[in-house]
Amino acid sequence: MPREFPRTRRIGEQIQRELAELIRGEIKDPRLGMASISSVQVSRDLGHAKIHVSVLGNEEQIKESLAVLNHAAGFLRHKLGKILHIRVIPILRFYHDRSLEEGARLGALINEAIASDKRNAGDDE
Repeated sequence: MPREFPRTRRIGEQIQRELAELIRGEIKDPRLGMASISSVQVSRDLGHAKIHVSVLGNEEQIKESLAVLNHAAGFLRHKLGKILHIRVIPILRFYHDRSLEEGARLGALINEAIASDKRNAGDDE
């Protein structure tokens, strides 16, 4: 397990908060759907940041939203540079976060298994 770097975590959390505001207020592209930032991972040297984004919609809408965000990464980085008081502003890369979809899928499987167990228990009696 890699060592925890509290400074990078704090900067990642600050970037997450500021990017959420910037995306909501500054990006006017209609192709950008309902996107929310679920996490930000910043490298140790603060050179790169992986931004995990949850997007509502089908696969095509998700790809378009990610393309819009990655295209606007330079603009967002510039805006972050004016807001954050750090020497190096990381290069931003946006990735789709599938954890919400996986959580919903696993929840549905668990509910299905519980319902199946209840049906089988009812048949035994």
